Amino acid sequence: MADLTQTLLACQSPDPATRSAAEQALTQAESTNLPQFFLALATELSSEGKDVNTRQLAGLHLKNLISAKSDALREERAARWTQISSAERASIKSLLISALLSMDGTARHTAAQACAEVAAVELPFTEWPEFLPALMENVSKAENADGVKISSLECLGFTCELLAVQGHDIAQDVTNQMLTTIVDGIRADRPETIRLAAAIALRNSLLFTAKNMENVNERNMIMQTICEATQSADVKVRAAAYECIVTIAFQYYDKLAAYMQTLFNLTFETIRKDEETVALQAIEFWNTLCEEEMEILDEVAEAAENGEQPERTCANYVTSALEHLIPLLSEQLTKQEEDADVEEEWNISMASATCLNLVANTVEDAIIPVIMPFVQGNIQNENWRLREAATMAFGSVLEGPSAEVIGTYVNQSIAVLLTALADPHAMVKDTSAWTLGRICDLHVRSIPHESFPSLVTGLMNILLTETPRVSSQACFALHNLAAAFALDENDNGTNALSQYMPMLLQTLLQVTEREGWDECNLRMGAYEAVNVLIQHAAPDCKPLFIQLLPVILERLTQSFSLPVLTNEDRDAKEGLQGLLCGVVQVLCIKMDKESVMPYADTIMQNTLQVLQSKSAAAHEEALLATGALADQLLADFEKYLAHLQPFILQGLRNYEAYQVCQVAVGLVGDLARAVEGKLQPYCDDIITVLLQSLQNPDLHRDVKPPVLSCFGDIAMAIGGAFDKYLQVTLIMLLQASQTQVPDDDEELIEYINSLREGILEAYTGIVQGLKDGNKGEILMPYLEAIMAFLEMLANDENKDQAVLSKAIGCTGDFASSLGIRVSAYVQKPFVQSLLQEGRDTEDETIIATCDWVASLIMQILQVSR
Repeated sequence: MADLTQTLLACQSPDPATRSAAEQALTQAESTNLPQFFLALATELSSEGKDVNTRQLAGLHLKNLISAKSDALREERAARWTQISSAERASIKSLLISALLSMDGTARHTAAQACAEVAAVELPFTEWPEFLPALMENVSKAENADGVKISSLECLGFTCELLAVQGHDIAQDVTNQMLTTIVDGIRADRPETIRLAAAIALRNSLLFTAKNMENVNERNMIMQTICEATQSADVKVRAAAYECIVTIAFQYYDKLAAYMQTLFNLTFETIRKDEETVALQAIEFWNTLCEEEMEILDEVAEAAENGEQPERTCANYVTSALEHLIPLLSEQLTKQEEDADVEEEWNISMASATCLNLVANTVEDAIIPVIMPFVQGNIQNENWRLREAATMAFGSVLEGPSAEVIGTYVNQSIAVLLTALADPHAMVKDTSAWTLGRICDLHVRSIPHESFPSLVTGLMNILLTETPRVSSQACFALHNLAAAFALDENDNGTNALSQYMPMLLQTLLQVTEREGWDECNLRMGAYEAVNVLIQHAAPDCKPLFIQLLPVILERLTQSFSLPVLTNEDRDAKEGLQGLLCGVVQVLCIKMDKESVMPYADTIMQNTLQVLQSKSAAAHEEALLATGALADQLLADFEKYLAHLQPFILQGLRNYEAYQVCQVAVGLVGDLARAVEGKLQPYCDDIITVLLQSLQNPDLHRDVKPPVLSCFGDIAMAIGGAFDKYLQVTLIMLLQASQTQVPDDDEELIEYINSLREGILEAYTGIVQGLKDGNKGEILMPYLEAIMAFLEMLANDENKDQAVLSKAIGCTGDFASSLGIRVSAYVQKPFVQSLLQEGRDTEDETIIATCDWVASLIMQILQVSR
């Protein structure tokens, strides 16, 4: 490149044409001779006489030639780097290392980032042996400027962070060199700026120090170094040291025993007396202990249930500290900040409430006798801080303890909390409403029957009169109260909420348009409360919903006329449309066809108009509402298919907003069940797009199982007409059935089970659909491969119960459809193995399926004889 300096500067030009030409020149240089381009950028970065802005731009551009957000692109760029010859790479790396010694801090910092990107590619393959010795020398050499030491430690920290994110392992000697360099930098006699960089690097390196932590002497050295750093005069160093302690609690819980008394003393003193940024990290240590102990206790319980020995032992650090930890956290609850933005600011009072919640979930019933004296002694105190803290403490420990232990206190609290909704201090009202919401969510059965009317009216009365935040908490409480009726039998056609429904719905709809609707997620909270009230309403509320639907549709119609002057206006408009579509959906589900039919045209006109917007969230809700309408109208929905199809295809292609894609797939299934054979004219396009989506690398993996299942829905709908899609569909299903995952990756095992469930649902739908169309025999060429898949499932110890159930059902569907033609397969041992495993589940539905399959097999064998 003729003049890299000027080209880099031109990339920052305010003139679009100049900027575009410069960016094209850089792209051209990259594609023409990549090694030479890397070298030119590294030379620019390391040249002391150059302008610092161009040096920084060169370093960042070099870094970005290797880094990438997506794993696939990062691997591609790393491979491109490694294809450069060793000699050329050595020249580039030498310049990058030299830039760490620059006199300019910006250049050094940029060089640290660029070096780290290269090191993260090369160190896992034991390349660049000069890298760590150079950093060690930079840090330990007395005559080097502090800035050089800081940038070298920064580089080490960036490298560790990248290696951790990318999941690379590195050689033990590399880890040892890293630790030696870091510990040298964090020594108490070092300047605080160097200690800070070293502490951050140490935190990032802890993932790789497992073998060092196994060695007692090395572990003691690491812990001593960190604990000394918690006593630094610099607040940032202290906070970074506690971040290291938090990481150790997470990574090396089983190594904490020898240090717990020291950590107990350090964290307690810090929480009481240190600056908030440091104290927050000390609380985070206890949060992490709680999370680790909850996980271990779950593992222990699961092992006991399976008659196995647990792999880990819980040291019960949280239980041991309970008598001291709870008073400490309670004290911090009184340090509220009245003007804090709850969604954006984090303070020690909020952190302590979160920690209390985690402690309660860890020790469960044991927390109640320790926390309740503080709650009962202060919940009606004259000092608002103590009132709010006591209420927050009670709300924070509602989850964890059993209803038998906490139920009495919940029973007694309702009247006090309802009175507190009128407290003179806003924070007390806010926390009281939140606590009532938590009670409605977690302990609704402990609410006294006689308190129910005052609870509903008390919450309803503050919806329009209190601040948006308090009103939002009241919506949360009503939402949870309504959800508690999900399992209500409604034997007499009514429930306890019915008499309040008209006023509740009217008031909540007013809330969505009140002053402050755009604060604290108030509008969303109110509409969600409306939805849950509708979902769990008793049958006697049906006339109310018939009146409500046209009101919601009128609001939706009017929303298209709302003015849009700013991006905020557009977001609010599209957000409102999504929320209103959500209400339409639950109303369609709750009402019957006769009641919905008169409004079907209006619903479709509105949802189709919403689908013309650019909001993914609104699209999702509109598609869900459309599916709910189709479920009610069934065959009568056919007249809307031609208008809807372009938006279905658009949704199926929306790989970026994968939730929309997933909902669109679900809608195809809804339509298949609703209109059945009348879907056939639209199937060519739909199946083409579904097959394209499965082949697209950008498709989110969570969408693949429902896409596979969708083929079964379509086959069931169009019956024998599915034959034209059979070959290409079965090839895709057979390819998907070959997917394997490691036995030790629980997340991937869960995913593969969902994928196999989708495959089985597809097979079931296809075989039933073809049977109904008298074309079952065309499956015969594929039978061997399908049965091999079922046999593989029979032998898979990681399959879940849903896969087992569907595998048994699928076996029965093939037996029912193909009869004697599957006799050779149903006699194979894996079939009996599946049936036995199904009977062993003791699940009545699965056992009934097993009996059905067994009877089919018996009939086939009798005929074949």
